[in-house]
Amino acid sequence: MGREDERTMNTATGSMAPGAPSRAARLNIALCFAVAVLEGFDIQAIGVAAPRLAAELGLAPERMAWVFFASNLALVGGASYGGWLADRIGRKPVFMAAVAAFGAFTLATAFAHDFWTLMAMRVGAGLGFGAALPNMMAVAADISRPDRRASTATAMFCGLPAGGGCVALLTQVLPPDSDWRLLFVIGGVAPVLLLPALFFFMTETGARRAGEKAPSVGVWRALFGDGRAPATLLVWTVFLPTTLILYLILYWLPTLVTAKGLDRAVAPQASLWFNFASVAGALILGRVTDRFGMRWPLTLAYVGLVAVLLLLAGASDLPVVLALSGAAGFCVLGANYAFNGVAASMYPPEMRGTGSGAAVAVGRVGSVIGPLLPGLMLSSGAGPNEIINLMAPAAFIAGAAVLALSFLPRGPTT
Repeated sequence: MGREDERTMNTATGSMAPGAPSRAARLNIALCFAVAVLEGFDIQAIGVAAPRLAAELGLAPERMAWVFFASNLALVGGASYGGWLADRIGRKPVFMAAVAAFGAFTLATAFAHDFWTLMAMRVGAGLGFGAALPNMMAVAADISRPDRRASTATAMFCGLPAGGGCVALLTQVLPPDSDWRLLFVIGGVAPVLLLPALFFFMTETGARRAGEKAPSVGVWRALFGDGRAPATLLVWTVFLPTTLILYLILYWLPTLVTAKGLDRAVAPQASLWFNFASVAGALILGRVTDRFGMRWPLTLAYVGLVAVLLLLAGASDLPVVLALSGAAGFCVLGANYAFNGVAASMYPPEMRGTGSGAAVAVGRVGSVIGPLLPGLMLSSGAGPNEIINLMAPAAFIAGAAVLALSFLPRGPTT
């Protein structure tokens, strides 16, 4: 094993020497970023394709809401099991299996012909998404110095909005009458093509690297042992409302913009602004969080999100809606991805997959509620402004939890 690779392996036990990340660490970041781009592409694709997909398959808004609900419920299961399994057999094999699953089921979505086949394909993709996310969080913490964890996590996870933005951009480039299935063909083939690179170039950072025996740590002890209960509960309290807001916007923003009376052809532009502005938010907030700690950067990001949501609810002009959509992305995804690095580091290396998986799973309860709620509300006669207004209290709760978490003493987790 080379000197650079050895230094990367040491990061899994927190002993990385000061200095720039090794070549192997940078390669891991790049591969995780690529996977995040593909996940973001697929997650946004279903939201952008929803108006045409629903019309062609004859699905009412509440039926599309149930498709979103089932997909995110599967994501909860994938996150719960994927992180736990990775702590025992290694992050790399679980990560590769997750990428293969969401690629195959995304491609299969293009062949859905009714409600039940669409539901089945999105459940399969959700299981893959769920298993991949906690492994990315754990890898970010494994390979980073403590003072670079937020930046490393945001460098990986900003691939999600970048991928989502690519979907919105693609809809502006393709002819208006393009088949919605093309998005899922692209989003399904690309992960399969990435698998060889993961196999040959991704470095194992978990407990099974170099043939080590995985430590036997119970889930309860990993989450609540050694005084971690308050931190775990606050981490969950941040993730749940944040993910509720995030997935509501990802899945429903084009539909809500259309419901405001704006042209359906320009509605995907709101998703474009949301996703690309969130990349800037992630990179900026990640760097600021590493420099000053999470307390004020992340708390102020959530305060800003509350204000932006309230303004967005009352906006009706396209330029204002687009600008506020970008501001919402900057705040919610910037705070979320910076917090991913902080949250994983709350747990010792041998428990990071379990801790990250539990956090993602609890957060994805919000991703289940978020996409379901607008469909039910729209079907009962509610307007888009009422739906957007409901997100502001959730942002306030997440911000309060971040502030409280920042005052907790931190134990040794490296």
